This record gives sequence, C-alpha cells and structure tokens, in this order.
Amino acid sequence: MSKLVTKKYILPFALITSLFFMWGFARAILDVLNKHFQESLSISITQSTLIQATTYLGYFLMAIPAGIIITRLGYRRGVVIGLLLFAAGSLLFIPGSSAMSFTIFLIALFVIGCGLVILETAANPYASVLGSPDTAASRLNLAQSFNGLGCIIAPVLVGGFLFSGDGNNGVDIPYAVMGIIVLVAALIFSRVKLPEITTDASDNAIETQSTSIASTIKRLLSDHVFRFGLIALFCYEISEISINSLFINYTTAEGWMDKTVASAVLSFGALGLFMFARVGGSWIMSRIKAEKVLAFCGFMTVVSALLVAMDLGTISKIGLFSCYAFEAIMFPTIFAITIARVDNNSVKIASSLLMMTPIGGAVGTLLMGILADATSMSTSFIIPAAGYIFVFLYSLSRLSATRKTA
Repeated sequence: MSKLVTKKYILPFALITSLFFMWGFARAILDVLNKHFQESLSISITQSTLIQATTYLGYFLMAIPAGIIITRLGYRRGVVIGLLLFAAGSLLFIPGSSAMSFTIFLIALFVIGCGLVILETAANPYASVLGSPDTAASRLNLAQSFNGLGCIIAPVLVGGFLFSGDGNNGVDIPYAVMGIIVLVAALIFSRVKLPEITTDASDNAIETQSTSIASTIKRLLSDHVFRFGLIALFCYEISEISINSLFINYTTAEGWMDKTVASAVLSFGALGLFMFARVGGSWIMSRIKAEKVLAFCGFMTVVSALLVAMDLGTISKIGLFSCYAFEAIMFPTIFAITIARVDNNSVKIASSLLMMTPIGGAVGTLLMGILADATSMSTSFIIPAAGYIFVFLYSLSRLSATRKTA
C-alpha cells in the first residue's frame, strides 16, 4: 500500500494543509453572517444571499488570473499573494462596521474571495501530487479534513460572539483578528521554500500541445471527461454551500432551536460530522476505489436532500445531517479524479478552472433563498437535491469508465 505522503514532502504537505484550515474558517463564517445581517441590517433571506454571491463571484473572476499567477510565480509566491488579499479583505470589515454599510461588507467579502481562490488553486493540486497518484484522492481528502476543522470552529466562535448578549457585537472584531493572523501566515510563507512539482504526466493525461494559456484552456474544455468533472464540481458547490448558508435559517424557521444554539449545532454537529466523514472517507478510499465511494455517497445525498424537501419532521432532520455525512468526500474526490487526467504543464490552469466552480454556491444559495421566501425552507431543499443528482450521474459515468479499463 502506497504512503499518503512521502517523507521528503511531509513539511510542504503540513504547510499547505494549514491553508485548508484557513479558508475553511473564512468560508464557514459566511454561514453565520447570513442570519446576523438579516437582523442587524434588516434585510431579507434573499438579500442576505448576496454574501455568498459576492464572495464566490471573487472566486469566479479571479480563478483564471490565479492560475496565471501561480504558473508564472510558483506556488509559494502565489500563496503569499492570496494571503495578502485575504488579510486586506478581512481588515476592510473595520470601516464597514463603522459605517454599518452592507456595500462595504460585500466589497470586503469580494476581496477575501479573490484571495481564497488563489490559495485553493495552489493548495488543491499541490496536495494531490505530494505522493503516489494512486493515493491522490485519499491524500486530498485528508488535507481537506483540516478545511472541515476550520468549518467547525468558525461558526461556534464567531456565531457565539455575534449572537451573545444583546446581539450587537460588531463583526469587525473577529475579522480584524483573522486579518492579523493571516498577515502572520503570509510572513511565514514568504520565508519558506516550497518545492515545485515536476513529476511526469500520467499515461492517460491530456497531451500538452502548447504553453499558451488560451490554448491550454481550450484543450482542457474540449476533453469531455474534464468538462464533466468541472460541471460536477459546480453542481456539488450548489448543494454544499447553499445548505451551509441557510442551515441556521432552516433550523430556526419552525422553532427547532434558537440562533445561538443553531450556530453551535452547525459547528459541532453538522460540520463536525462533515469533518469526521471526510477523514473516514480518506481511510476508506485508501482501500476502496474512489469512484465506488463517490457513487454510493452521491446516491445517499440525493435521498437525504429529498427527505428534507418533503418536510417529514424528525426524518427530515436526520436527512439534513445525512447530507453533511455523505457529501464530505465529494469535492476532493471529484477534484482528484478530474485533475488526474491533466498533464503536469497544464495542472495549474486546470486547477484554476476547477476553482471557478464555487460560483455554483452563489447560484444555489440565491435560488434556495428565493424559493424559501416564496414557499418554505423545507421546499427550498429541492435546489441542493438537484445538484446532488448530477454528482451521482457523474460518479456512475466514472465508475463505468474504470470498469471498462480494468
């Protein structure tokens, strides 16, 4: 059995994995901001979904430039630039809070999104190649587990702070602290060296025909398997981000729990389950083909989301948490399977294309918010169910392909 990380890559893997925690923390705060801004700024559920829309618009617009930056400057410098943008956006919450301006908050979140996509564009492919190709999906799931840890900690810390007492605690304080921590991380990464990966492409890689970025993008998108993986990631983000974003709204809609308890349950219950499922998935995929695990999880998420949409009381509540358990391995697994087809010269641009997909979260959250305002929170779960259905279809196609080549 191949090791997840070879000895010479242990330090680079540890440093890169710390980034997964950071962006997990930053993205999980968004799920608390929805409810907080609905109350502090007196906006609707639909309006609050602009929080996700703006952040992931930054992902979408900055993804290709992120690939270019990393291609030309390397992983380490790319990470430093991403961290600096992340810190700048966080510190913008200070003037935003002083003016209580939703516009300034959205600008700050856009800048944060631009920084995060650079970090993810660098870290995801980097983690996947720090070892044997056979364990790429398992290794990326392990690294992504620290993303889950950040997701657990953020809602309970920030939610507990914002929703405590009279609920008037400023959002600038947690963001200012985060900005300072990220600046320190940028300083650390500016002082260390990360090896550039120069391994040969696999036999089934898409053939490199040109170093032109435009031609690389065209070639990647012309490959139907890569294109299918790209769409599958987009649909996964529709489901995962929209459920996270409106978790507190769903759990408080019918008096199931109050917002303070809901933020804690989101942290330790839903996202804790998500993290442990991802760790478990990493272990399982070191023994069972990733495509098989993805197909099983895809089917279970479809069932779980539909149970929530049908508003079946306790059964629907179980379905909500089941979504977190079975979706946990999806992003890193789809990413690893898709990126495995790409030759080494194109992997950074391929990663940037794949990292455009969180815009799906903005689309899903907006659609879910509109449907929730028009009908009910339960009914709005039709949106994530649709995203999971496409992921399931993708998993079946890849499972079929592996059987034909076996």
